[in-house]
Amino acid sequence: MSAALQKNTAATSTSTTNSSTQPTNSLPSGGDFKRKARKRDIVIKDDPVSFRNAFLDLIEEDTNIDGFWVILEGSCEKLDYKRYGDTLFEILIAGGIVAPGGAIVDDGAKIMPFSIFECEDAVAPVRQRVEMIIKLVRRYKYIEKKLQETISHLLQYVNKFGAANAHKFATAVGLLVSGQLIPLAVVSTLLKDHLVKDGSSINFLTTLFQTYLLDQPVDQLITLLGRVNLVDDKLLEFFPVNKRSDEAVAKHFEGAGLKALVEYNKKRKADVVKAKVAEEIRELIAGGKSQADIAALTKKEMKANSWTEAETATFLWDTIVSSVEWNSKPDGFEIQLVKTLNTYPKLLEAFCTSPKSEISLLQRVQLLCYQDARFIKHFRTIVTAFYKHDIVSEGAILFWFEKVEAVFLKQMEPFIEWLKAQEDDSDEE
Repeated sequence: MSAALQKNTAATSTSTTNSSTQPTNSLPSGGDFKRKARKRDIVIKDDPVSFRNAFLDLIEEDTNIDGFWVILEGSCEKLDYKRYGDTLFEILIAGGIVAPGGAIVDDGAKIMPFSIFECEDAVAPVRQRVEMIIKLVRRYKYIEKKLQETISHLLQYVNKFGAANAHKFATAVGLLVSGQLIPLAVVSTLLKDHLVKDGSSINFLTTLFQTYLLDQPVDQLITLLGRVNLVDDKLLEFFPVNKRSDEAVAKHFEGAGLKALVEYNKKRKADVVKAKVAEEIRELIAGGKSQADIAALTKKEMKANSWTEAETATFLWDTIVSSVEWNSKPDGFEIQLVKTLNTYPKLLEAFCTSPKSEISLLQRVQLLCYQDARFIKHFRTIVTAFYKHDIVSEGAILFWFEKVEAVFLKQMEPFIEWLKAQEDDSDEE
């Protein structure tokens, strides 16, 4: 190796050694230098008290509710609603910061005068404040989740707020649910044992329902209850254990003006029973049991569940139809239909002993045709078979025909004319 190459190699080695031994992030010597913290090293603690104080400082003594809305709407970025959304909604609902246990923090700060808890216990003033919350959340969508979380959190303390505040809170939640700002499922917090035991849960839920129905129809409430599975035994869980009987529940809701809810629950329970009985009947049909055996089971259930004869007749028809795997081809479908009609005449006849039951059965067949268009062109076939097997009478058919829908008019006219001719012949004799 040449002398020049050895010299360069030694220099390179020395440079590499020196650079590896020096700290890579050492500060330059001399001067007063400070290391700058990286962003992830900076931790800013939440300070709800300072937020509350800053928020309350914006409200002057002569501020009215319209002026308060201007303050509320215009302070989002200044006060950082995104960061302190939970504290904001505690203030808007309860008037201050809610401490663990449900008490409002009492550190000398004034209570926010335009909160829900501070207003009169009536729908109108509560609605006025709720509408401000709705407008605020719809403008700043990123605080919507904070609203749901805050309400869920506060619900566990409804028994600590006092009867009047709990009632106003329930009214507010009813309006928020009605306005589709929060889901009804938020009330699951009320299933805590201590709230159920002292009646706080069902009282809150009842007020919520009453408020919801001020703006929405009862059918909408029923649909909503089904959507969140707040039905049957689940609804009973909001009642104290000693008040979970059907009679106690009915008495409670009827007393609160919620009779439609009672009827809905009754229907739900009845539908469950009917589904079970229908499955038993289908099993008897599949097993080739006689019409007498099926009729005996049906009569037993009819008595046990207090079904009317008309209700039972239509239930049987639905069950028979649902027991058949209908052929997709028109010819095969008609053959199946005729066979079915001729297989169970005595069964249907046993539950069609009055004009009301006969007409109910005809109306049920009509409904089936609307639900399954394959049956429409065979409607006359069905009615003719009913008449032939003495399931429905001539009088019931003629009465029904007076109010028949146009879709059935043309195909039924020949049979109706024949019936009328038969009636005329009988009168002459």
